[in-house]
Amino acid sequence: MKYRNRRRKTKFFIPVRYIFIVLAVVCFAGAFLSLTFNLKGGPINTIAEGIFVPMQKGINGIGTYINNKSDHFQTLSQVQEENKKQQDKINALMTENSTLKLEQYELDNLRKLYELDQKYPSYKKVGARVIAKDAGNWFSTFVIDKGKNDGIKVDMNVIAGGGLVGIVTHVGKSSATVRAIIDDKNNVSAMLLSTSDNCMIEGNLKTLTEKQAIEFSILKDEKNMAAVGDQVVTSQISDKYLQGILIGYISSITKDTNNLTKRGTITPVVDFEHLEEVLVILQKKEIE
Repeated sequence: MKYRNRRRKTKFFIPVRYIFIVLAVVCFAGAFLSLTFNLKGGPINTIAEGIFVPMQKGINGIGTYINNKSDHFQTLSQVQEENKKQQDKINALMTENSTLKLEQYELDNLRKLYELDQKYPSYKKVGARVIAKDAGNWFSTFVIDKGKNDGIKVDMNVIAGGGLVGIVTHVGKSSATVRAIIDDKNNVSAMLLSTSDNCMIEGNLKTLTEKQAIEFSILKDEKNMAAVGDQVVTSQISDKYLQGILIGYISSITKDTNNLTKRGTITPVVDFEHLEEVLVILQKKEIE
C-alpha cells in the first residue's frame, strides 16, 4: 500500500511589529512625496488623503494609547509604592501600640505592688517575679527569681494582689520556691478581723476549682457574730505567718454538727490563677 506524500501547508505569519514598521514607512513616504512635489489636488493628492491620512491617524491613535498605558503603569507603580509606605507606617504604629500596652501593663503591676507595700509599711520587702510553676491552672507551688543573694530565707511570707500568697519553702542562691495557701499541704491559722475569733484555713485545690474559694473550719463563734463578707486575716497564734495579713472574705458559713464550731468558704483576695510579681517580706515570724 502506497502512501502519498502530503504536503503540509505552511502558515504564513507576519509579526505585528513588522506591520507597524511598514505602515510607518508608507506614511513617511507619502508625506515626503507630498512635500517634494507640492501636490495639491489631483488624483495623487486624493489618494494620499484617502490612504495616508487615515493611516497616520491610526498610528497617532496607537501612539496615544501606548502613552496612556505607560502613564497608567507609572501611576500604578506610584500607588503601590505609596501603599507600601502607608503599610510600613501602620506596622510601626501597631508595634508602638503593643509596646505602650505592655509598658502600661507592667506599670499597673508595679503600682499594685507599691500599694501593697504601703499597706504593710512596717515590714521590709523585696519584689520578685514568678519564673516557674507546677502543672495545672493554679499557682499552688511556684518559683521566684530571688534567693539567698537577695536575703530570702525559708518560712518568709509572700504577698501579692492585696494579701497573703504563701510561704517560702526552699531557697537557692538566686531563686526560691513558694508554697501557696491554696496547696493541699498547707494550713494557715487565721482569725476574723471583726471578732478576733480564730479558725483554720485548709488548702484544697478541688474546692478552689469548683467554688473559686478556699475552706476554713474550727471557727469558734460563741457570740454568733460571724457573717458573710467578714475579713479573714492571719492570726497571732500562727507559728509561721505574720499577724494581720489579709487572706480574703467569708463567702459562706455553716454550723458544724457539734454546734460548737463553724466552717465555710473564703474568697481569697489573691488571684491564684494569674501570678506574675510578688513581694517577699524579709522578716520571719518570731516565736516567743
